[in-house]
Amino acid sequence: MQYEWAEDDFDVPPGVGRLGHDEPDSGKKYVMYHGTTKENAEAILRSGFRPSADGMLGRGVYLSRDLQKASRYPIDHPESDRAVIKVLVSVGKVIRINRQYHPYQKTWHDLGYDTAWVPPKCGMTKSGLEEDCVWDPDRIKIIKIINPLPVQPSCGCGACGYK
Repeated sequence: MQYEWAEDDFDVPPGVGRLGHDEPDSGKKYVMYHGTTKENAEAILRSGFRPSADGMLGRGVYLSRDLQKASRYPIDHPESDRAVIKVLVSVGKVIRINRQYHPYQKTWHDLGYDTAWVPPKCGMTKSGLEEDCVWDPDRIKIIKIINPLPVQPSCGCGACGYK
């Protein structure tokens, strides 16, 4: 069975940034997404985010402003058991990490940054999509959990689904 992820970026609170390829502005709020399993999503809903101990950008909570990027996680896990957590993030002070072996790739927080941002198509991610790492989970407010929707097979007549 195939699944699709309903884009719901239309539901953005006033004063909150939308998805774009521009660097997140320091001090602003953005809607972001975190992909995980359905079970982990429920645990995060109950207890909040816990930062990963390490990763491409070091310690932090990994997110993206791109729903399609988040919906790919966890990689190698059945899509039917994935969930995406939609969140509101107060990014604080943002640093751009735009290449592998950037001198601050894993030490950005020691320099006073709250969020590290990897731009799209910079060679840091296999997908070529943006990624964000937020140091402090208290900067993240959970909005809701998004589950994949099964795609109904088409008969090819072009009229199916219309009543």
